[in-house]
Amino acid sequence: MNATPGAGPGAEPGPGVTAGGAQAAPRPPSLLALPSYLAGHAARIGHDALVEAVGQHGLRLPHFATLTALADFGPLPQHVLADRLGFQRSHLGGYLDAIEERGLVRRTRDPADRRRQLVELTGEGETLQRRLWRVAERSQDSFLRGLTEAERETLTKLLRRLLDADDRARTAEAR
Repeated sequence: MNATPGAGPGAEPGPGVTAGGAQAAPRPPSLLALPSYLAGHAARIGHDALVEAVGQHGLRLPHFATLTALADFGPLPQHVLADRLGFQRSHLGGYLDAIEERGLVRRTRDPADRRRQLVELTGEGETLQRRLWRVAERSQDSFLRGLTEAERETLTKLLRRLLDADDRARTAEAR
């Protein structure tokens, strides 16, 4: 018995292989049966579209993520912002330097704890974040053009469930 989908005579065609045996996609059929493989490649396609869209505004994806987190949460201590974004704290400083130089964020001492820096959007940062959000949505429309609206919602819900489960597992491990 063949363990590999689509392998060997008489085997059922695996993903990416037509009934006539012709290759429907240039990828190994067995890998196309692995959700993590599919998710990784699909993520790269969407990621590349988003990176290009944000890059047209002179920013990198971590800059956009930082602006968006601040738009969602409001001012945050710098270390909390890094943790919520999943960034290494040392890397966030460099990202903040770049967008602070452009006048998009400001860092101030936290009045509750002078050892901490609070990060907040400026008016210009809020305006650019809203514009970038529309750009990001358009990039996702392009990325997901092969799916119906219902399929997009289902995909998003399923991906959120995976991320939520991972977040819960990481929180439990940290305890």
